[in-house]
This record gives sequence, C-alpha cells and structure tokens, in this order.
Amino acid sequence: MENTLGLLRITIQRGINLAKRDVRSSDPYVIVRLGKQKLKTRVVRKNLNPEWNEELTLTIADPNLPIKLEVYDRDTFSRDDKMGDAEIDIKTFVEAAKRDLQNISSGVIIAKINPTRENCVAQDSSIIWENGKVIQHMFLRLRNVECGEIELQLQWIDIYGS
Repeated sequence: MENTLGLLRITIQRGINLAKRDVRSSDPYVIVRLGKQKLKTRVVRKNLNPEWNEELTLTIADPNLPIKLEVYDRDTFSRDDKMGDAEIDIKTFVEAAKRDLQNISSGVIIAKINPTRENCVAQDSSIIWENGKVIQHMFLRLRNVECGEIELQLQWIDIYGS
C-alpha cells in the first residue's frame, strides 16, 4: 500500500436507458478499471434500466489516472456486446478529499463538476462534505453507443498514515 493516497468506494447505482443488444433487451453489467485494477458488477438479466447498487473499492495511488467504466451485454453463446463506456477524472475529487475538512459543516459543497465535451458528466455534479465523508453523486453519459447513462456515487476512504 506504499504510495497509496486512499481508497475510492464507487457505488454503481443504476443504468438508465441503456442500449438494446439482444432481440428485446440486454443483460448488462459494468466493468470498472483503474490502472491494473479491474472490478465488475453482477449481470442484471433482461433490463435496459438495471439497478445494481453495488459497492466497488479501488486503491488510489495516482489521481491523474482516470477511472474507466465499460458496460457490456452478457451473451451466452457469443462474445459479450459492448454497450458503451465512460471515464471519470478523479483529480478534483481527490484534491477535495485531501483537504482539511474537519471544521466544515455537513452538506457543504466543496467543488462542482460541470458537463463539458471533454468529460462524460451528464449533469452538474457536486463534491460534498457529508457526515464526515467526501461524497460525489454523478450521472455519466455513455460514449460510443446510441444511448445510456450510469448513475453512481464516489466516496473517499482515508487510510491511516496516507
């Protein structure tokens, strides 16, 4: 855990209006990558608006590396179909998390991320100090696909001594 800044808990909450990849629906799941780390949600069968509500935790050593999300449709007899991808730039989030926030009231907005052509953020997203935790709720617009968004939440977990 040398050079580790902290942990990032990503709660993959749900998919919204995901692309149809099978005859009537899709069987989506999400893969989250950061450097050599790779985590995966469970498959939600026959659903274009799946609810995962799964917590995945990544070790953060370099805040300049983006988190990559890829959504796939699970297929039994062929290769899984890609249903889009997105990236999260965590630099602002990590900077906010490393600030001394102990004397700030719960609910205070630390920073805001606005949607741009360069990011996958679908709507304004605030980094908030909430009940002693740094949290960011966000909707990500999927790229390289005709439609779809992923709703998720980031939460910083400090590691003692980092």
